[in-house]
Amino acid sequence: MNRRNFLIFGGTLSAIALAKGLPLSARAASGETFEVTKTDAEWRAILTDQQYRILRREGTERPFTSALNNEKRKGTFQCAGCALPVYSSEAKYDSGTGWPSFWQSLPGGVATREDTSLFMTRTECHCHRCGGHLGHIFDDGPPPTGKRHCINGFALTFVPASA
Repeated sequence: MNRRNFLIFGGTLSAIALAKGLPLSARAASGETFEVTKTDAEWRAILTDQQYRILRREGTERPFTSALNNEKRKGTFQCAGCALPVYSSEAKYDSGTGWPSFWQSLPGGVATREDTSLFMTRTECHCHRCGGHLGHIFDDGPPPTGKRHCINGFALTFVPASA
């Protein structure tokens, strides 16, 4: 098989997988295991369509579409898939990107892996307990970490702090 045929074949398979909604993800290829596991049908039963697309298929919401982008109260942001606390409101800031942004996660909340999709290399972050895709981490955030956890709001739920 020459290079041209290989590229055409690979592109065709990718297009078919995307059209069918199959995961083209590091999670699927890595064989990682998580504390909370469910069948695809079980995930579909407990998540909204938008949450399922983001958490289980590594999708991305359109910018400025999540109400959590404007959430300013004190509290905890949890994984919408398994309710693991992943971010504190104390680390949230307005990055202007249209997605909830945090400069750090809660201890034990997220795990990361290299994401080479879309012809670039990024750091993907996911829920440490269920493996649900949350977003990506970039090196253009504020002090003290210099990190920007760019998170899909639909991948989270918010629990306000007690009064």
